[in-house]
Amino acid sequence: MRKLVLVPIQFYRYAISPLMASHCRFYPTCSTYAIEAIETHGALRGGWLTARRLGRCHPWNAGGYDPVPPAPTSRTSSSIAE
Repeated sequence: MRKLVLVPIQFYRYAISPLMASHCRFYPTCSTYAIEAIETHGALRGGWLTARRLGRCHPWNAGGYDPVPPAPTSRTSSSIAE
């Protein structure tokens, strides 16, 4: 499912983005953020994080460094017993 979701993003990055002026207010760019979020968190949560990021992309937001949050670590029963 992740690969299916990544296809339109890759299409945008290589076919549409080069035709437009570079004016992203965030680092990493929104398309890079989307790919990393989907690869890290899966299609559903990564898609939600990407939608939130795109919602913050407007003229009144200063932008800046906005990394993808790390994936939650799962705790196993052996690490709980310690």
